[in-house]
Parts: sequence; structure tokens; C-alpha cells
Amino acid sequence: MINEFFNRFSEFIARMPGLPILIALSLILLNFVLQLLIDAPIVGWMAQTNCLLHLGLVIGLLGLLLGEAL
Repeated sequence: MINEFFNRFSEFIARMPGLPILIALSLILLNFVLQLLIDAPIVGWMAQTNCLLHLGLVIGLLGLLLGEAL
């Protein structure tokens, strides 16, 4: 089951290698917008921890590495 998932995922990334990078850019931009919004409880926590920024950076780097490898 896990092997099938990785096969399907690698085929998907091979067809669209730029998609993880676009997702990463959108998460980083969303983090910037959340920094400017009012301090709601969840939004304030996400803005203080820069959760989306870090997630976007990890996805972007993995997308670059997988896009080149596949």
C-alpha cells in the first residue's frame, strides 16, 4: 500500500514538477498576509510561529529536489 502511494506520488511529481514550488510560494505569501491581519486566536498563533512559512520552505525545497531527481 505504501509502495503504491509512493509510485503514484512520484509519477504525479514527474508530470508536474513545478507544482510543489507553486504550493510553497502560495504558503509563503499566505504567511505574509497573515502577518498583516488582526490578531484572532488561530491567526495570531500561526503568524507568531511562522508555521506556513516553514512549511512552504520545506515543501519548496523538497519540490526542487524531487523535480530534479525525477
